[in-house]
Amino acid sequence: MDAPATTPFSTLIRTASHEQHTEAENSSFMSDMLGGRLGVDAYRRYTEQLWFVYRALEAASPGLADDPVAGPFIRPELARTAELERDLAHLGGPDWRSGLRPLPATARYAARVEECARDWPAGYVAHHYTRYLGDLSGGQIIRGTAEKTWGFARKGDGVRFYVFEAIANPAAFKREYRELLDALPVDDLEKQRVIDECKRAFALNTAVFQALGREFPLSA
Repeated sequence: MDAPATTPFSTLIRTASHEQHTEAENSSFMSDMLGGRLGVDAYRRYTEQLWFVYRALEAASPGLADDPVAGPFIRPELARTAELERDLAHLGGPDWRSGLRPLPATARYAARVEECARDWPAGYVAHHYTRYLGDLSGGQIIRGTAEKTWGFARKGDGVRFYVFEAIANPAAFKREYRELLDALPVDDLEKQRVIDECKRAFALNTAVFQALGREFPLSA
């Protein structure tokens, strides 16, 4: 007798986190930035916060490369830290690191990524998923807005974070990534914990947007 059909985990994790994903996308800061209502200084500040998060994600990659759960997701073509640093040098000049500081919400986000990378590889996968698949999808909208609003060269310095030069076919790559999620070698209880961590990742990201919104409020 055939086993009953089950919903792929990649579908479960996407649908379960839809509300949190929508909340993050519709934050006032992101809406204002995508609407072209903020200056390039807000975009630079946002890019700085991304640097702290991706540094946490990618500093852990070598140590997780052979992990049976997280290892398959460690793909060098996804790495963003070098591109972020190139963008920040374009935005802030050669001394862009001077005075660089994470917002408290960003520090909490990065610390949670580091904690999962250290203690819970499946939780690290939740953060990996929310960041990189978002970059390959909605991140392209941010790139287009930045090029149009602040005059960056198409796929050039200032927006290189959003350009995955080593991924020739993003749609196929995302399909393969979802297949990895579907094959995640953990039981159903652990999968639910991963879904919960994915929701937490979106909440941490939303908190960063809220903090940026307070730092860059639109004039009344």
